[in-house]
Amino acid sequence: MIKLFYSLGSCSLASHIALEEAGAPYEAVRTDVRKGDQRKPEYLALNPKGRVPALVTDQGVLTENVAILAWIAQAFPEARLAPTDPWGFAQAQAFNAYLAATVHVAHAHRHRGYRWADEETSFEDMRRKVPQTVGECFELIETELLKGPWVLGEQYSICDGYLFTMLMWATDRLKFDLSEN
Repeated sequence: MIKLFYSLGSCSLASHIALEEAGAPYEAVRTDVRKGDQRKPEYLALNPKGRVPALVTDQGVLTENVAILAWIAQAFPEARLAPTDPWGFAQAQAFNAYLAATVHVAHAHRHRGYRWADEETSFEDMRRKVPQTVGECFELIETELLKGPWVLGEQYSICDGYLFTMLMWATDRLKFDLSEN
C-alpha cells in the first residue's frame, strides 16, 4: 500500500493531487509540521530530511515532490500524467525542478529566513523582497514556460497540480491578484 505523508498547506499537496489524478490506491497520513511531527523519531526514521512529502512505496521511501511526481506518473502510466518520450519527460522534470528549486525557495524567504540568515533585520529584508521575486517567477512561467492550455500543452500533467499548489500560495498567502493573467 502506498502512503503519502503530507501537511496541510504544504507543497505535499502536489503529490496528493497527482495520486488522486492517477487513481492510485493510497493512504494519506497527515503530518502536523506546526506541532513538530516531522521531527519526531518515528518520522525521521522514515524521512531523515524531516520534511514533507514522503511517499512510502513497496520499493522504499521517496521524498521531494519532483521525484514523487515522476514516480507517480511512471507507476501509473494509464493516467497519462507525464510525457513518455524522453524529451517531453525531461521538459516536465525541468518545469517541476524550477518550481521546487526557484519558486518554492523564493516563497520560503517569506517565513523561513532563518534557513539563510541569523539576524532579524535580514528576515525583514527577505520578507519585503518575496513579492518581487515570486512575481518574477510567475511572470517567467506565464511568458516563457507555459505551453497552454496546460503547462506542457494539450495534456494535463504532473506539472499542473504542482503549479496549482504554488499559485495557491501566491494568491492565498501573498495575496497576488492574478485576475489579469
